Amino acid sequence: MAVDYAVIVLYLAGMLAMGWWGMRRAKSKSDFLVAGRRLGPAMYSGTMAAIVLGGASTIGGVGLGYQYGLSGAWMVFTIGLGLLALSIFFSARIARLRVYTVSEMLDLRYGGSAGIISGIVMWAYTLMLAVTSTIAYATIFDVLFGLDRTLSIVLGGVIVVAYSALGGMWSITLTDMVQFVVKTIGVLLLLLPIAVIRAGGFAEMRAQLPDDYFAPLGIGGQTVFTYVLIYSFGMLIGQDIWQRVFTARGDRVARLGGTAAGTYCLVYALAGAVIGTAAKVLYPHLGSPDDAFATIVRDALPVGLRGLVLAAALSAVMSTSSGALIACATVANNDIWARVKHIAELRGRARGHGAADRDAGRGHGRDQDQGRNEDQDREHDEVRGNRAFILLMGVGVIAIAIALNDVVEALTLAYNVLVGGLLVPILGGLLWKRGTGAGALAAITVGGLTVVGLMTALGVLANEPIYYGLLASLLTYVLVSLATKPTDAAVLAAWRERLAGAPDQEAPAPRPVGAAAGTSGDTGAPGR
Repeated sequence: MAVDYAVIVLYLAGMLAMGWWGMRRAKSKSDFLVAGRRLGPAMYSGTMAAIVLGGASTIGGVGLGYQYGLSGAWMVFTIGLGLLALSIFFSARIARLRVYTVSEMLDLRYGGSAGIISGIVMWAYTLMLAVTSTIAYATIFDVLFGLDRTLSIVLGGVIVVAYSALGGMWSITLTDMVQFVVKTIGVLLLLLPIAVIRAGGFAEMRAQLPDDYFAPLGIGGQTVFTYVLIYSFGMLIGQDIWQRVFTARGDRVARLGGTAAGTYCLVYALAGAVIGTAAKVLYPHLGSPDDAFATIVRDALPVGLRGLVLAAALSAVMSTSSGALIACATVANNDIWARVKHIAELRGRARGHGAADRDAGRGHGRDQDQGRNEDQDREHDEVRGNRAFILLMGVGVIAIAIALNDVVEALTLAYNVLVGGLLVPILGGLLWKRGTGAGALAAITVGGLTVVGLMTALGVLANEPIYYGLLASLLTYVLVSLATKPTDAAVLAAWRERLAGAPDQEAPAPRPVGAAAGTSGDTGAPGR
């Protein structure tokens, strides 16, 4: 095992080195949050695939294959389908908006009336996604080193927080690209063929297992439908996914690179199910399906390759964890904290309005001279502020992960609230011009409360909450939008210009709820 340990340690050290390298490139808010919006197709597709294929897709995907056979691929398959839909139908428009968060998109579309509520919902989703990803370190480090659960979570969490805080999205992009390569080699090129060969080939697998293991819908049609609602739709609206779309160099990169990543997900889904099916032949009486991955890696692979494949599992967890962490910090800083500061600034300006009028006209030349320095200082302040929020959210994520035990319920809660509350207002804003801010706000509230209420009554893992939550959100959005005044023509005109890719457009600073459509605070960093 010494060689395997060395592989893992070198991998972890490499992640920290990538974080340091990324720090040298993150000079502005745009660099730190969206990698300067200049990723090409190869790096974009690799990092997009890395973030959506996390520990649940790798360890959990193999576990579903162990339990249900080839139909266990459906969970990861629906993730790939969602990413394909996002890339083909929406990614070009999303990239042209040149914003940083989903809530900023809602502000642009509806005039600032739905941003704060959507920001809170999105923050809760990204927080729980980061927490559940961080918990997975306990399983991996227990297999690798036999470490205590708490120590495992702290060790994995600190490494991810460190490289994420150092260089922001540039560090995460560089590490995700390495993680994509490691996953491809470890899972697709090594573990998949070795597992099938050890199980005796496909003919032997069919002879050893029931026919249900090779039925397309062996996992159950209702389960597949629920996966589509939660995971495919979740891919369309998640901040962690949108923030990667914002990194694309242009429309074509977002569309073609995302399509390539979605296709890769479909292959990865089938690979995980086949590995799990092979593990069922080799180890038919495991205590838990989720033990299938670690067991077949430990017993079927030689020294050295075992360490590489375990590094692939670790990379899957780290890519999702870092993506969720920066998304959580971005939403907390730009959609929640920035709005609180904006409200305070407006009140301060109102109190000092008279004094400002008396001093108007003084120091005009001096103000112009100071402008450039102030812009540079703002750039540095924004990078420092976002870095501080990553550190703050990272500490919170690690603490919650230590205290939380039920990963599945936490992740289901996060996705149900996200999809039930935000899917309709976001897609409605992109597709239906008659949708209004009042309709969006009502849909977020009603959909979210319906999901939470039904989960409380029927259980977090029940299917009905997401069904009825989506239906309630859709009906509320349509009825309230039709019953209220249409969105201001100037807001819609600005929205259409942004969707058309108007040059040199900047997203307005977040406005407090109810702010007038035509007002805004200072914009973000220049050159976004």
